[in-house]
Amino acid sequence: MKKTVIKGADVLGRGRSDLLIADGRLVETGRLDIADAEVVDADGLVALPGLVDLHTHLRQPGYEESETVLSGSQAAAKGGYTAVCAMANSTPVADSPAVVEQVADLGRRAGYVDVQPIGAVSQGLEGRRLAEMGEMAQSQARVRMFSDDGKCVNDPLLMRRALEYAASVDGLIAQHAEESRLTEGSQMHEGAVSARLGMVGWPEVAETSIIARDVLLAEYLDARVHFCHVSTRRSAEIIAAAKKRGVAVTAEVCPHHLILTDHAAQGYDPVFKVNPPLRENDDVEALRSALADGTIDAVATDHAPHSAENKDCEWNAARPGMLGLETALSIAVEALGGPEDVDWNLVAERTSRTPARIAGLRAHGHDFDIGAEANLTLVDPGGRWTVYGNELSSLSTNTPYAGMELPVTVNATFLRGNATVRNGQLTEAMGEN
Repeated sequence: MKKTVIKGADVLGRGRSDLLIADGRLVETGRLDIADAEVVDADGLVALPGLVDLHTHLRQPGYEESETVLSGSQAAAKGGYTAVCAMANSTPVADSPAVVEQVADLGRRAGYVDVQPIGAVSQGLEGRRLAEMGEMAQSQARVRMFSDDGKCVNDPLLMRRALEYAASVDGLIAQHAEESRLTEGSQMHEGAVSARLGMVGWPEVAETSIIARDVLLAEYLDARVHFCHVSTRRSAEIIAAAKKRGVAVTAEVCPHHLILTDHAAQGYDPVFKVNPPLRENDDVEALRSALADGTIDAVATDHAPHSAENKDCEWNAARPGMLGLETALSIAVEALGGPEDVDWNLVAERTSRTPARIAGLRAHGHDFDIGAEANLTLVDPGGRWTVYGNELSSLSTNTPYAGMELPVTVNATFLRGNATVRNGQLTEAMGEN
């Protein structure tokens, strides 16, 4: 029986403890001296439940020049993740059992994180007819989240049917909230900066109008709706009011919406082009507060790798999106108070426990429960690192943080007791290859 003892970790920032892992599960905590176990020195490190990402673009099948399930899984492990939810906008679209099972199988073969496919809401992401939601739920991939992310489910009747269908399989709809008629031709946030630069703006009402509509639909149908990459103060206010009424609504925020503003577009560097766009400082402050008080449930990366061909071009031609998996924890810690003042329990809630519950990933997000799968992350709270795109594990380099020094480093990541990252470096994973 393989045994590993993690010695002297600060477990969730609550106190030092040893953690004994045997056959992939946590079996004992406390002060331990196990003669036949591998020892991992965790002195000075914080142990967190493995991070869970609700919003990852792995680009396979179809865009393997930008990312593969393997390279994306490696980037996730380096970022402290033990599970990621893979968005459906691949080619072919993940709108059938065959494609979601392919993605899940590629994840198992890679072996660095658990890859949970998200199924499309509509066939081909075209917003006309429902995808094979029931079949995907019954498939070996056991899909429970459905999303047309990148495109909004604009048709209210289709959204109603999707919410009803998802509820019937104990699932939920993850909505990319964007009223497309209001964003036609848009290139960035609509405000003073877009006016000065002469770019067509993406108004916040395009997001808030869809969120308000879908809150009412979810309330009427007693269904679950999750809002992807919430980006505005007003969106957070609508979600807070919905939660106060007891509507089954959850929401995520992306790291870049917690730290960057539309002023980043002033240099016309397309690395800062995202959808929804970077907003104003007032929105950033509101989103940070909403994340801290639980109005926004989770940090999700919207990890969106793009090849140089699609990103190293003029702003108008560039595709929206940026990398996020390896930098998300650092940005989340910064947004929640900085490494010296951060509440690690709150970090665990927003990056692991709650996203695991939303996605229905029962093997993840545990607080070191005896008998649970040993999916965990060791973090150096005093570590600092400088971001270089070509040193990240993704096949793409479109990070907005290039050259920046960020707080907190991931020392180790364990998936079912096996180290996928050790001393900050990838190990050979235990996939099914």
